[in-house]
Amino acid sequence: MEIKLPHLGDGVKTATVLSVMVAVGDTVQKEQTIMELETDKAVAPIPAPVSGVVEKILVKEGSVVSQGTAVMVFKVAEGSAPAAAPVATTPAPVSTPAPVVAVAPVLGSSTYTAQSGSAAPTSPAIREASLRYGIDLTRVAGTGAGGRITTEDVRGYISYLQSVAFSSAGVPASVVKGPKPLDIDFSKWGPIREETVSSLRQKIGAKMVDAWNTVPHVTQFDEAQIDHVMALRKKYNPVYSEKNARITVTVFVLKAVVAVLKRFPAFNASYDEATGKMIYKEYYHIGVAVDTPSGLIVPVIRDVDKKSLLQLSQELEILAGKARDRKLGLDDIQGGTFTISNLGSLGVGAFTPIVNTPEVAILGLSKGFVKPVYDDKKSLIPVMVMPMSLSYDHRVIDGADGARFMRDLIQEMESFDEKALKETK
Repeated sequence: MEIKLPHLGDGVKTATVLSVMVAVGDTVQKEQTIMELETDKAVAPIPAPVSGVVEKILVKEGSVVSQGTAVMVFKVAEGSAPAAAPVATTPAPVSTPAPVVAVAPVLGSSTYTAQSGSAAPTSPAIREASLRYGIDLTRVAGTGAGGRITTEDVRGYISYLQSVAFSSAGVPASVVKGPKPLDIDFSKWGPIREETVSSLRQKIGAKMVDAWNTVPHVTQFDEAQIDHVMALRKKYNPVYSEKNARITVTVFVLKAVVAVLKRFPAFNASYDEATGKMIYKEYYHIGVAVDTPSGLIVPVIRDVDKKSLLQLSQELEILAGKARDRKLGLDDIQGGTFTISNLGSLGVGAFTPIVNTPEVAILGLSKGFVKPVYDDKKSLIPVMVMPMSLSYDHRVIDGADGARFMRDLIQEMESFDEKALKETK
């Protein structure tokens, strides 16, 4: 039986084989993880749809795969039935799929077809940007795993075209091969250690470069007084702990942000520059950035407006654990409408978060601290404040709306309704 990959998720065209967990001759049980695939900011385990013996493995680590790619051949155990959803299986003659080949830039011709007949392998973000700016990816040589085209490859290609356009020497014979390695021998100044950057780290870097180059960022800074929410947290955490939950400042912010997003729908939207349209989302799926040993990952909590603080506390803890253990599925990281990045636990002050495109805004939370503030009687009193940083896409959001959003958010935090914590079901 030939095992084929299923639909990888909305907007995900390809994935990279991160690891193959079995070998030829292994006896595999149904639902046992046979490989891990990596997409933008997520690792998806692929379970065996049936029990059987591995006869052939058709891919290797670093291979770029897509929906329908045959990855293994099983000799199916008698009485084992295919799984209903995770992996599509169809009996078929065993055949090795044609490799996807990244093609070097070809100049002097109007069209070019990749050797495999397939689209050049790259991330959804790069493919979207290439369509927007009219870049023919079949002319770009990929230097990533499996010939995958990286952001640096595209930048190198654009630089090459610019140099040709403004050069009187005409088109040189050589073609672009992507970014050049550092031509510096650092070891002559002292000991060094080299380490290959993980595929996930490279994907995060490419995502950040694309977001920074595409979105005109503006960041606004302010502070919210959080004595009130800290007192509520101290009061209700014993109750929540009995239900295997822990109230954090992030949970309060989740509820407060949704209330403000409903008043400022542009912050919960996406901008389609190609069509000149705004897509206003009438759902509130909030991404929460999680620091993991492998890099920053943003799992998404869905329908935040419809969930209690207890539910949000439980779900946030579960998703954060899955992110650190690299057990997030594709559905766990897709569909976000707004992102929160809390670096307060790391002792960080105000910072400038980068918008998580195609979203248009992101909120950064910093470490709270005590500062003297004048009360109504003009007396100085100690108050716990939390710095907040709101970055947004200036094509969509004006500075005045950014200021109004921040002021409303501060008001929501400082007057947080205690009734929201009493719902413990």
